[in-house]
Amino acid sequence: MSLLSPARGYALWAPTYSETAVSALESSVVGALGVPLRGRRVLDVGCGIARRLADARDAGASVALGVDLAPAMLARASGDALLAAADVRALPIADGAFDVVWCRLVLGYVDDLSAAYAELARACAPGGVVLVTDFHPTAAAAGHRRTFRDDAGELHELENHVHQADAHPEAAARVGLSLRQRRDGVVSDTVRDFYARAGRLDAYGDQIGLPLVLAMLFVRDD
Repeated sequence: MSLLSPARGYALWAPTYSETAVSALESSVVGALGVPLRGRRVLDVGCGIARRLADARDAGASVALGVDLAPAMLARASGDALLAAADVRALPIADGAFDVVWCRLVLGYVDDLSAAYAELARACAPGGVVLVTDFHPTAAAAGHRRTFRDDAGELHELENHVHQADAHPEAAARVGLSLRQRRDGVVSDTVRDFYARAGRLDAYGDQIGLPLVLAMLFVRDD
């Protein structure tokens, strides 16, 4: 199994990219945080193929813009989504331009959280919210890796920097973001079908209750 940078990995994964157990669980946890989108300007940093942007528009967002490091993922976006190719540490976004900033399952791909949180906070309007999710450090400690299969069926691993749970609010606080909620997404019936389709129900039984996703909701101080 090869180890790939996020840029190389997502360029290779893009043609066959589909939802995974981790991304499905992440969506469930984000929904439970209950962030309203109607009438709000939404930025999705690490939007991938832009599926979440369509959800944001359906939820009444006044603006929904996506940014992703991998042009190959953006090329798979459908419809008329507003998109830009950029790194989370250097966003092409005006200061305070968005009311809701998502950065979902992205920060494990950067080694230093400080620059990423500084940009997320900068893009967020005062009083707005920044919602961050990450691959859970407990899952990494248990031996889980961020992997995918390419269109030839070869298994690859994406480079992932493990950030402990308290590292996020510490980095966020330095740039004026206050933690309001934290939730863990644990293996449950929500993702059983993913294990079943992979023929891994034995692993599902062993992993019930294991946290795979760490989710945090921050508010930008006025």
